[in-house]
Amino acid sequence: MSWKRNPFRLLQHVRKYGVGLAASTVAVVGICIYVNKKNDFKVFASWTNLSEQLEYPKIKWDNNWDRRDPKLLVKPVKDENNNNNVNDEDIKKQTPTATRHIILIRHGQYNLNGETDEEKYLSDLGRKQADLTGARLKLLDFPYTRLVSSTMTRAVETCDLIHKFLPNLTVERNDLLREGAPIPPEPPVGHWKPEVYQFHRDGQRIEAAFRQYIHRATPEQKTDSYEIIVCHANVIRYFVCRALQFPPDGWLRLSLAHASLTWITVRPSGRVSLRCYGDSGFMEPNKVTYS
Repeated sequence: MSWKRNPFRLLQHVRKYGVGLAASTVAVVGICIYVNKKNDFKVFASWTNLSEQLEYPKIKWDNNWDRRDPKLLVKPVKDENNNNNVNDEDIKKQTPTATRHIILIRHGQYNLNGETDEEKYLSDLGRKQADLTGARLKLLDFPYTRLVSSTMTRAVETCDLIHKFLPNLTVERNDLLREGAPIPPEPPVGHWKPEVYQFHRDGQRIEAAFRQYIHRATPEQKTDSYEIIVCHANVIRYFVCRALQFPPDGWLRLSLAHASLTWITVRPSGRVSLRCYGDSGFMEPNKVTYS
């Protein structure tokens, strides 16, 4: 009988002839066979978590990633047996009910020949990109509650052009959102090598920006919110990795178009989802740029 009809014949084959294999996987009719360095083998369903297949530590979701887990915000009270107890009503009071939607927008294309921040103003195409993004946000017609931008020239100009389409919002500026080097990327790249001090300087600032803007709602917030943040590619890519609890040093593996939309949703439970990343589909192809 062929192993295609009887996959367990393949198991016998692997056990008999698999000596010397370092590590391999073979998928057969929904079965994954893993051979480790000791020449042991295990059988998994095809959907088995990779960390289980390869015997890596399984990474679980940190529910207190934003330091706002309601269960940990309530001070326990000792009972007569000296056990710590938490009142369910107190937890309920600390539990959010609203969802936060954070729309991150990269600035438009800018003058790459500029030496100073002031000289790195938007190009004509960058201004058009910002207009298209503003029109897109207006068309989506969400009940926006906030418009914030970095204080760097290209972000300020992009934000101001978007503001023309959403004039009821008050514009805020924040230095924490300025472009920088958040964390040494893995793998490193040859064409971009900031000094070590830049990572120490910028990393703490960008992490502080993440903690300020990416978190679940407060218990006092009663309705869902839609907040717009205009900033920079490195900042947005780092935010996405941190919010999804992916390794943050992988941020440089992501690419981001100018004036594109990235939409992060934070539920009351603290669960995070990425509704879209780097969306520029509302622009004509000849207006989409990355650098």
